[in-house]
Amino acid sequence: MNMHGARKDLLAGAVFVCFGLAFALTAGSYDVGSALRMGPGYFPLVLGGLLVVLGIAIAVKAFVAGEGGDLGAVPWKALVLLVVALLFFGYTVRGLGLVPSLLVTVFLTALAGRNARVIPAALVAASLTALSILIFVIALQLRLPYFGFWLQG
Repeated sequence: MNMHGARKDLLAGAVFVCFGLAFALTAGSYDVGSALRMGPGYFPLVLGGLLVVLGIAIAVKAFVAGEGGDLGAVPWKALVLLVVALLFFGYTVRGLGLVPSLLVTVFLTALAGRNARVIPAALVAASLTALSILIFVIALQLRLPYFGFWLQG
């Protein structure tokens, strides 16, 4: 069995397990409730459990198959853009509001692709922002401000 090639799957499985455990442990600080009366911690707990199970399955597949490709080069540009986009959204969504924060976040993540170009990234950002407004604010009637207090004189 060639375990050298299975490192990619083992690493992916470990990442899934780590994220799943983080979600599940964080969910423990909220009221979980039951399947019929879900609390705020229910979904993160279920999602965390599913991620742990999926991560274990991927790791087991790596041991059983024992083959796979090399890890390859780390896509630093994509990694940095994704982290910056998530941090930007988390830190600015209350101050800027949903529209500007989501627009910039989606634009940055769209630029993270290998062959990304500015115009298609801007179109994707505008489209997903409009779709998110339609789904979350209009259809689901969540009270999310379009523009935050930073932009209101």
